[in-house]
Amino acid sequence: MVKQMPKVLMYCTRSCPYCLRAEKLLKKKGVDIEKIDIGQDRQKWKDMEKLTGRKTVPQIFIDDFHVGGFDDLSLLDHSGKLDGLLK
Repeated sequence: MVKQMPKVLMYCTRSCPYCLRAEKLLKKKGVDIEKIDIGQDRQKWKDMEKLTGRKTVPQIFIDDFHVGGFDDLSLLDHSGKLDGLLK
């Protein structure tokens, strides 16, 4: 049985440099990302805040696990734990 890659969801805006860095890191890992651009949609932004408890982008989920923002993603990568979450 082949295990599927986890679903990666990222709340982002087009002009956010941290969103671009997160996307670059995840693509380097061979991950497909479902992006939700909330930059022009106040309701989607409020929904993200309610879901995550945070007010900044990016906000990244791997399956049901809330990673957090780019700094959190980078920390997982440097600690060696990100690859395990993506397998």
